[in-house]
Amino acid sequence: MRTTIRVDDDLYRQIKEKAARSGRPVAALIEDALRSSLLRGPSEAGEPVRPLPTYGSQGTLPGVDLADNAALLELMEENVPVDARR
Repeated sequence: MRTTIRVDDDLYRQIKEKAARSGRPVAALIEDALRSSLLRGPSEAGEPVRPLPTYGSQGTLPGVDLADNAALLELMEENVPVDARR
């Protein structure tokens, strides 16, 4: 189906460059982006996200800061058993 849409100039330049690099038509990239957006489901469409289930009530282990990616990576690479951190 053919249709006309309004797209921000900068966004169109970006998609046009990406299409040129990939050797695909702009329309194909836009279709892919729309499909991807639709497949993400209702939570991505502005509806509230359901909370994830939790197990136990202890929270994070001592010394674990979920906001510090580098520290998390360091902890994971130490190969210390989880029970040893409790």
